[in-house]
Amino acid sequence: MIFKTYSFNKIQYHSLCEQSFSTLSKPLNKWRKDFILDVLWLILSIQGKINFLQLARYGKYGEQHYRSQFSKKFDFLGFNSSIVHQHCSENTVIAFDPSYIPKSGKKTAGAGYFWSGCSSRALWGLEIGGIAAVDIDNHTALHLEAVQTMVKDNQTLLDYYAHVLIERKDELQKISNTVVADAYFSKAPFIKALTQAGLEVVSRFRDDVRLTYIIEPVKTGKQGRPKTIGQAVDINQPDMRYFKLEEQENQDVQIFSAEVKAVALKRKVKVCVVRFLENGKVKDTKIFFSTDLKADGIQIWKTYRSRFQIEFLYRDAKQHTGLTNCQARDENKLHFHFNASLTAVNIAKIVHWFSIPKQEREPFSMRDIKIVNHNTLLLEKFFAMYGINPNILKNKQKVKELLCYGTKAA
Repeated sequence: MIFKTYSFNKIQYHSLCEQSFSTLSKPLNKWRKDFILDVLWLILSIQGKINFLQLARYGKYGEQHYRSQFSKKFDFLGFNSSIVHQHCSENTVIAFDPSYIPKSGKKTAGAGYFWSGCSSRALWGLEIGGIAAVDIDNHTALHLEAVQTMVKDNQTLLDYYAHVLIERKDELQKISNTVVADAYFSKAPFIKALTQAGLEVVSRFRDDVRLTYIIEPVKTGKQGRPKTIGQAVDINQPDMRYFKLEEQENQDVQIFSAEVKAVALKRKVKVCVVRFLENGKVKDTKIFFSTDLKADGIQIWKTYRSRFQIEFLYRDAKQHTGLTNCQARDENKLHFHFNASLTAVNIAKIVHWFSIPKQEREPFSMRDIKIVNHNTLLLEKFFAMYGINPNILKNKQKVKELLCYGTKAA
């Protein structure tokens, strides 16, 4: 990853943010813009935990000011949607995935027992439902909004997750009409709610899913409606009168597609059966589907595979931008912290990765970006205290070496 001159990163971050500020439906005043710019820069610069105390140590405001400003709402969905529209390809879908956030204490808004994938059990803490735009062509994801899970007494988790997406569908449909989610969401309440709202869903079925063939109704002259549901689908021996073998370059997989009925969903779906081969023999078989009956089988598989990019967003935010470090217990402050942490990853990705030609891109490294920005933060203090001009010719090379001190490239 290339880092150019002193303070180049900070200027680029501010320029990108200013472009997105200008697209918001509710304009921000100057001091609010300055505050958000300051927070995002600090999140991308501070090493270690990122909380109110750390922000006050390195930033230009006091701890209480950061606490009070975090409670004020900001349109992260509109801000990040603007970034997606400017930089992502047209082959982009919406990904949704909940993520567990560890948090102790019983006074925090929304605290409860939530499923932790790392621990494979429910743990006490918080949960966010992350909405991201997955760019299939660029093999990456950009954060849109994280919504804390706050289930009401008369709601199930699936009802709540569907409500979160439907509530934001107008903004999401400007990016894509397709929502991709993992196998947990391949259940009737979630699928029905989203499709009734005008969204299409791509997901994966369980291996033991019951599917049936769809047959053309034939009048027999007998009493009753003609039969439209055929025999059960045997995934290991698909009936090629209904299934189509998709042509593709990868010889390690076989992809079959067909329009069938999913019994549990009580609806027709387009399924994509993928056989994974090893030495010419079938090693494993998985069943993916789309509620869009016109979807292409290969595209369904590519769309579902791209879903995992949202996991890399969570990884980078948890390891580098303090997603799990919030000191607040208030719902609004938590919402601001979660979204600022994930939005910071967006900004770093656009400036340091999207700006490079596709064929020249190396793997995205938040670690190197944080090191360079932290070095910049410290150098700013030194230059200000000692009256050093970093831009004069004799200092430029030394400053560049100091900026990249600790990175892999160095």
